[in-house]
Amino acid sequence: MAKNNKPNPTKVKISPWLIYAAVILGLIVLQFASGGSNFEESKQTSLSKFNKYLEEGDVANVVFNKNTAKVYLTKQALASDRHKTVEKSTILGKENLGPHYTLDIGNQESFQKNLQTAAAEGKLADYKVEQESNWGDILLTFLPIIVIIGFWLFMMRRMSGGGSGGGSGQIFSIGKSKAKLFDEKNDTKVTFKDVAGLEGAKDEIQEIVEFLKNPEKYTDIGGKIPKGALLVGPPGTGKTLLAKAVAGEAKVPFFSISGSDFVEMFVGVGASRVRDLFKQAKEKSPAIIFIDEIDAVGRARGKNNMSGSNDERENTLNQLLTEMDGFGTNTHVIVLAATNRADVLDKALMRAGRFDRQIYVDLPDIRERKQIFEVHLKPLKKSEELDTEFLAKQTPGFSGADIANVCNEAALTAARKGKKAVDKQDFLDAVDRIIGGLEKKNKIITPDEKRAIAIHEAGHATVSWLLEHAAPLVKVTIVPRGQSLGAAWYLPEERQIVRTEQMLDEMCATMGGRAAEKVTFNKISTGALSDLEKVTKQAKAMVTVYGLNEKIGNVTYYDSSGNNEYGFSKPYSDDTAKVIDKEISDLIESQYQRAIQILTDNKDKLFELADILIEKEVIFTDDLERIFGNRSFEKSENQEVLN
Repeated sequence: MAKNNKPNPTKVKISPWLIYAAVILGLIVLQFASGGSNFEESKQTSLSKFNKYLEEGDVANVVFNKNTAKVYLTKQALASDRHKTVEKSTILGKENLGPHYTLDIGNQESFQKNLQTAAAEGKLADYKVEQESNWGDILLTFLPIIVIIGFWLFMMRRMSGGGSGGGSGQIFSIGKSKAKLFDEKNDTKVTFKDVAGLEGAKDEIQEIVEFLKNPEKYTDIGGKIPKGALLVGPPGTGKTLLAKAVAGEAKVPFFSISGSDFVEMFVGVGASRVRDLFKQAKEKSPAIIFIDEIDAVGRARGKNNMSGSNDERENTLNQLLTEMDGFGTNTHVIVLAATNRADVLDKALMRAGRFDRQIYVDLPDIRERKQIFEVHLKPLKKSEELDTEFLAKQTPGFSGADIANVCNEAALTAARKGKKAVDKQDFLDAVDRIIGGLEKKNKIITPDEKRAIAIHEAGHATVSWLLEHAAPLVKVTIVPRGQSLGAAWYLPEERQIVRTEQMLDEMCATMGGRAAEKVTFNKISTGALSDLEKVTKQAKAMVTVYGLNEKIGNVTYYDSSGNNEYGFSKPYSDDTAKVIDKEISDLIESQYQRAIQILTDNKDKLFELADILIEKEVIFTDDLERIFGNRSFEKSENQEVLN
C-alpha cells in the first residue's frame, strides 16, 4: 500500500512567536488585574496636603518605604469633592482601589511618627512599612533577559533552516544537509528532449545515466562506474538544465544542493553537512548528487592567505575531498557539479578519481541556436512565416539563457503592440533591446550633437563595409539606447581561430567612429570611450596573450591555471613592459590612421550616409549597398539583406 505523504490541509500550524507574545501579554494583564493594581497612575501630592488629608480623616491606609509612600483614601473621602481629581474607576470599569496618591516622605522616622500619632487618635485605620515588589517590577527586571532569549531562539531557528523539520530538536539540526531530494512524481520533470543542442555533453551525461540504470553492462567486463563529472562552461549555457534532465531521466534518487549551502558562520557545520549528504546518498544508492556552483566551496586552498589556513571553507572542502574518495565503487553514487570558474577550483578536486570527467558546455553554434529557438518557441503564438534559421543568424554569441530571454522579450513586445502573434520584427526589436538597451527617444539632444553622433556611427558603418575581414553591418541607429547615444549592429562570422589581419580589420572598424569625427570636424569627442576600451583590450591580447606581435615574439604572458591571480610580481621585466606599452599604442594608432585614410578617400559617401542617418535615425544594409555597392570580397552565402 502506497504511503500518503500529502500534507493534511486541516492541520493548523501555530507560530511559537504567538505563544511567546501571549505569555508576555498575560503577564502584563496579570500585573494590572491582580493585587488591586490598575492601569491609572496615582496622583502625586505634597507632604503638606497629605498631612491635611490625614488631619481630616480622609486616609484609610498608607504603605511606605524609605523614599515614597502610597496613600489609600476612604470611600467617603473618595466620593467627596475634595478628591474629585482622583479617578473613581479604572479603565477596565472596576472600582479604583488605589493607591490614590503618592508622595515623597522626606525623613522616614518623622513620617512614621506622624502616622503613629494619627493612628492613636483614630484618624488613620492602618499603615505599614514595606519594600514593595509587584509583578511590574519583576517583569521590568526579567524583560531584558526574556528579549535576549527570544532573539537567540529566533537566530537559531533562522540559521538551522528557517523552520524546516520543526520540533524542539530543530536547533540541533543545523549540521544536517540542505540538499533537495528530487521527487519525479511531484516535481516538474525535465528530460533530454527539453535540452536542445549540447549533443556532446548530452552523450556523456546519458552514459552516466546508463551506468546507474544498468551497471552490469559495464562492470561485467571489468569497467568501473565514474565517481564524478564536472560541467564547465560560460553562464547560461545549460549546465543546471543538463543536471535537471539527468534527474528526469534517471530512475534513481537525485540530491540537488548549491555550493553556498555548505558555508555557514558556525565552525564545522559545512563539513557536517557534507558528511550527512553523502550518508543519505549511500543509504539510497544508486543515487546522484548534484552540487551547483561548486566554486563557492571548492576554491583552491591557500590562495587567500589573509584569512588564515584553517578557515571554515577549507574544512568543508577537505571533507568533500575525503567523501568523494572515501566511498567504494560498489556504492553507485555519482557526483555531478557545475561551475563557470573551473580555473579557481582546487587541483585535488579536479583529479581523476574524484571528477573523472570534465564536460565542457560551450556557447551554442548557429545549428544549436536554431534547435534552442525551436524549444523556446513552442509555447509562443508565432506567425507562420517566422524562420528560426534567420533568428539563429541574428544571435551570434548568445547562450541558451539569452535565447530564452529573447523569446520572452519578443512576446512582451508583440503584446505591447497589440498583436495576436509574434513575428520577425518583434524578435529583431527584442534582440536590439537586449544588446543595446531600451530606446530613449525623449532624450534631449542638440542638432550639433545629433550630427556628431550620426558622423560617428556612419564612420563605423563605412569602415566596416569597406574592410574585408570586418563584420558586415546589420543596422545603425542614432536613437539613444541605454547609456549609449547611438548603436550599430553587426553580424560577426563564427570562426574557431582568428588571424592577425582579421583582428586588425576589426580594430580599424572600431576606430572608424573617432576617425570620422577627426575627418569631418578636425576635432574628437568623448563619444569613443567604449571603442577605445574595446581596441585596447584587443591590442593587449594580440601582444601579451596570442603572440601576434613581431617585437615581443612568440611569447604569451597568459596563465590559464589562474595561479598568477594573487601574484605580487609581473611575469616580465620593466624593459619588456615598456616595449609592450609601445607596441599596444602603435597598433591602435596605426589602425586609427588607417581608418582616417579610408574615410578621407570616401568622404562624400560618409556625409551622404550620415545625412540619411540624421533623416531616418536608422539605416540598414540596403542603404550601404546603394551608396557603396556590394562588398566584392564577401562570400555569396553571407550576402543577405537583414532589414
